[in-house]
Amino acid sequence: MSDQPTTKASLFVTCLVDQLFPQVGEAVVNVLRRQGVAVDFPASQTCCGQPLFNSGFRRDAAKLAKRVLKQFEHSQYVVVPSGSCAAMFKIFYPDLFQGDAKLETQAKALAAKTHEFSQFLVNVLKVTNVDAAFDGKVTYHPSCHLLRELGAATEPETLLRAVQGLDYTPLPDAKVCCGFGGTFSVKHAGISEGMLNDKIQNIAKTAATTLVACDSSCLMHIGGALTRRGLNVKTRHLAELLNSGPSSVSQA
Repeated sequence: MSDQPTTKASLFVTCLVDQLFPQVGEAVVNVLRRQGVAVDFPASQTCCGQPLFNSGFRRDAAKLAKRVLKQFEHSQYVVVPSGSCAAMFKIFYPDLFQGDAKLETQAKALAAKTHEFSQFLVNVLKVTNVDAAFDGKVTYHPSCHLLRELGAATEPETLLRAVQGLDYTPLPDAKVCCGFGGTFSVKHAGISEGMLNDKIQNIAKTAATTLVACDSSCLMHIGGALTRRGLNVKTRHLAELLNSGPSSVSQA
C-alpha cells in the first residue's frame, strides 16, 4: 500500500449517521484509509434534501442541493454510506435541476463521481476483501434505493462473504422492502408495520445473530422492532462489520 494515497474521497455522512450513528461514519473512514484512500470531510455539509424532495417540496430541496453541489465541487470521489442518499445525488439531482443548464451540468458531474460505500470498494477500488474478521452468523437486508435505483445487487454480499470467520445466511424474501421508506413509515404507518413484521419473521428464520445493511435508516427501523420483540439480533452497517479486523475479532 502506497504511503502517498492517489485516490481521494470526500465523505457525505448523511443526516442519520451524523445525528444517530456516528460510528458508521468513523468505520467508513477507517476502511477506506486502510485501502489507501485519502478521505476528507467537508464540515459544512447538511441534508441532501431527500425528505423535502420526496414530499414534493422541490424548491426547498433545490436550496439544499445547491449547497451540496458547491461543497463537493472539487472532490475526486464522493462516498456515501447510504443507498438512499447516494441515489439522491446520482438519480434525482440531475432531475431536480433539469432545464437549468449550469446546475444540471454540475449535478451530473456530482452524480458521476458519487458512489455508495460498497460500490466504491468493489467497482472503483476493485476490492472485494478488506481483511476483516467477524465471529457470528450474519444475514443481509438490501435497502430499496441501493438495490433498485443504484443496482447494487451483489457488491455488499461479495464483501460479506470475504470476511474471515463470518457465517453468512441469505435472508428469505430479502428484496422485499422493510417498510421504512422515510416519510412512508409516517404517512402509512399501518402498511409500514405490516411490512416490518414480515421482515422480522424472515430475519428470525435465518437464526442469524447479526443483521447487516448499507442504510442506517433501514437498520434503525428494523432494529427498533427487533428490540421491541425481544429478539437477540444486533444490527450493523456494512462499514461497521468491515471495520472489524482479524486481530480483534468482533463478537456477534
